[in-house]
Amino acid sequence: MRRFLRPDARTVAVVAALATAAVVVVLVFRHPAGIVTVGLALLGVLFATVTGTALAALRERDDRERPVGAAAPGLPEAGSFLDADTLDALDTAAVLSRLHRMREVSDQ
Repeated sequence: MRRFLRPDARTVAVVAALATAAVVVVLVFRHPAGIVTVGLALLGVLFATVTGTALAALRERDDRERPVGAAAPGLPEAGSFLDADTLDALDTAAVLSRLHRMREVSDQ
């Protein structure tokens, strides 16, 4: 019975996304006047916020379920493509290019 009282994040995200879409459709096609438009717009923002929060909860839950040493999907294993020297070289190049651009701006 507890399952009915507390839906999981995926269900909340789907329902809130559908509600957001319904509010946007009403606002686009019906063009209600006055305070109704403002109310619907605020309701749409509320539903969009609930959708985003539920999706963030899903991502966090997925991150917690992934083993500690596992790489993110679509990425090679951690540490296999960049070492400390490469990161240092990239960082140095980025800093030098930023300083060079700042010098050019200050010269003008």
